[in-house]
Amino acid sequence: MVASMTAFGRAGDDRLEWQLKAVNHRYLEVGFRLPEPLRLLEPQLRERVRARLRRGKVDAVLRLAEPAALRLDDEALDGLLRTVAAVRQRVGDTTEDVLQLLQWPGVAREDPNHLAALTACAEAKFDVALDALVEQRQREGGSLAALLRDRLSRIEACVAQARCLAAGNAEVQLARLRARLTALQSTSPGEGRLEQELALLAQKADVAEELDRLDVHVAAAANSLSGSEPCGRRLDFLLQELGREANTLAAKAVVPAAASLAVDLKVAIEQMREQVQNVE
Repeated sequence: MVASMTAFGRAGDDRLEWQLKAVNHRYLEVGFRLPEPLRLLEPQLRERVRARLRRGKVDAVLRLAEPAALRLDDEALDGLLRTVAAVRQRVGDTTEDVLQLLQWPGVAREDPNHLAALTACAEAKFDVALDALVEQRQREGGSLAALLRDRLSRIEACVAQARCLAAGNAEVQLARLRARLTALQSTSPGEGRLEQELALLAQKADVAEELDRLDVHVAAAANSLSGSEPCGRRLDFLLQELGREANTLAAKAVVPAAASLAVDLKVAIEQMREQVQNVE
C-alpha cells in the first residue's frame, strides 16, 4: 500500500479547532500543543495516531475559541486576601492585580461540567481531523504509486534493452582486440591466445548477473507497490540495490549505447528514489 507521509487535517466548531500536519520522517514522531486544561488527553490521542500511522512527523495543535469557564473557590480566595492584608500591614500599602490573584493555585478552578463537555468535544473533533489526515495521505499515495509504477516501467525497459546489447559484447570485444593488434603492428598471436584474451575481457564485461538482479529487484518493487502493507522502507532498500547494479552496468559498459542506457537507468532510479522518500 502506498500512502504519502505529507498531509493536513483540520476539524473543529465554535468552541475549538484541531490542526494536524504531517511531513516525511524516518520513524513515527508525534507532537502535541494543547491548552493546559486538556493536557491529560495527550497520551490517549497519541495512541490513536500510532494505531493509524506507521511513519511521519505529526504535529497536532488544539486551539480553544472560547476562554475557560472558571469557578471561584471562595474559601481559597478569602485565605489569599487575608494573607495579602497581613503583608500590607507589615510592608505598607500594595496594589494587588486581580489577574494575579486568579492565577494563584486553587483560587480559580475549571468548571467540571464545562471541562467534561470540552474534553469530549476535543476527542471527537480529533478523530475527525485524524480521519481527514489519513484520507489525504492515502489520496496523495495513489498519485505517488502511479508515478512510481511509471518509473519502474522505465527501469524495466532499460534492463530489457541492456540485455539485448549485452548479447553483442563478445563480438565487440573481439573486434576491438583485433584492431588493437593491427594498430600495434605486432605479430599476430595464435587464435588460441586471442580467444584467451577475449575470454578475460568478456568475463570482465559480463553483466548477466547484474541484469538478473535488476529483474529480481524490479519484480520485488512491483509487488511492494501492490501489497497491503506500508512499503516505503522496503522500496528505499530496493532502490539502493537497483542503484548499485546500475553503477556496475555503467562501469562495465562496452559500447556507447550501453553507457547511455546505464545513465538513463540511473536517472529513472534516482527519480523514483526522490518520490519514495515521501512514502510511508
